[in-house]
Amino acid sequence: MKKLGFGLMRLPLHDASDLASIDIEATKRMVDRFMERGFTYFDTAYPYHNGRSEEAFRLTVAERYPRDRYTVTDKMPCWLIDSEHDMERIFNEQLQRCGVDYFDYYWLHALNHDYYARMERVDGFGFLARKKAEGRIRHIGFSFHSDSQLLQRILDAHPEAEFVQLQINYIDWDSPSIEAHTCYDICTKAGKPVIVMEPVKGGSLAHVPPAAQRLFQAHDPQASPAAWAIRYAASLPNVLTVLSGMSNLEQMDDNTGFMSDFKPLDHQERAIVHQVASIINDSIAIPCTSCHYCTEGCPQGICIPEYFEVYNKAFQFGDDKQLGNARMYYNVLAKSHSRASECIECGQCQEHCPQGIDIIDSLKLVAKTFET
Repeated sequence: MKKLGFGLMRLPLHDASDLASIDIEATKRMVDRFMERGFTYFDTAYPYHNGRSEEAFRLTVAERYPRDRYTVTDKMPCWLIDSEHDMERIFNEQLQRCGVDYFDYYWLHALNHDYYARMERVDGFGFLARKKAEGRIRHIGFSFHSDSQLLQRILDAHPEAEFVQLQINYIDWDSPSIEAHTCYDICTKAGKPVIVMEPVKGGSLAHVPPAAQRLFQAHDPQASPAAWAIRYAASLPNVLTVLSGMSNLEQMDDNTGFMSDFKPLDHQERAIVHQVASIINDSIAIPCTSCHYCTEGCPQGICIPEYFEVYNKAFQFGDDKQLGNARMYYNVLAKSHSRASECIECGQCQEHCPQGIDIIDSLKLVAKTFET
């Protein structure tokens, strides 16, 4: 398998404010380019694009290519499960949505302390093992968003898990909250290959501060910042593949271009990435990856990731012009969404945030910056 997978959670849209408005024809062109260049791994999930990602996979891949031409990963939405009946119902719905008879890979989605306890109560790993025995799943595992101690506990309790999906990028590698390095080492020691999610950290590493860009370009004027980020993750020996949530054909061409004949980072390139990480860590105010887990069920309909992106861009380059542009973009967003100051502090967003962001306080910061 080539070390690049197509993550179907940031697909092209007809309406940027509606995650369900997937541009199927544009996605077909991206899929075709991906397949033409010898890549085969697709990753989807029940909640992506407000429940439309799996259907998009069926329309753009399953109905257009023979089953032996691709591999597909899907995931059990642990937060929706109260019984084995729920797992059976959702699993069958996912097969139908995706248009397949079996999944090549299937995970328990986004395990943390709460979701793992829930999966233990309903025997989630046992359900996956039974579906594997029935031939409906080829390989089982879990995606993970929590601390390293829990990861070790899960792997000790469930050696049947074959793979682990982790958030790994050069910003989070030494992060004390994400613990990417420690979690990677735990999986490696346990003999579990890793699938990498968020190598470009929700797209934030595709646009780096000028000082970081100069370091990259001095070494390789042709390589995009995204190329550096994806190659960093793919260079880890125990990584099976790296997912990229590509949103247009230009990104597809870029990613498949440098990953078609993948070359791991050398010693000098790793040193450059380390310097860039230091620069970026000093410029990112809110470490949001725009996964949108926080917005599902928000009673106020606040576009949390978009507000955080605007805030980060306002301060990433440190000038008044950028702040003025950010204020303009904020006001445009606020015309069709609730303002940051309208947060009622219910906390449901923080329960679902894989990054552990204090979203309530961060929204207050956004409101103070752009509404006063």
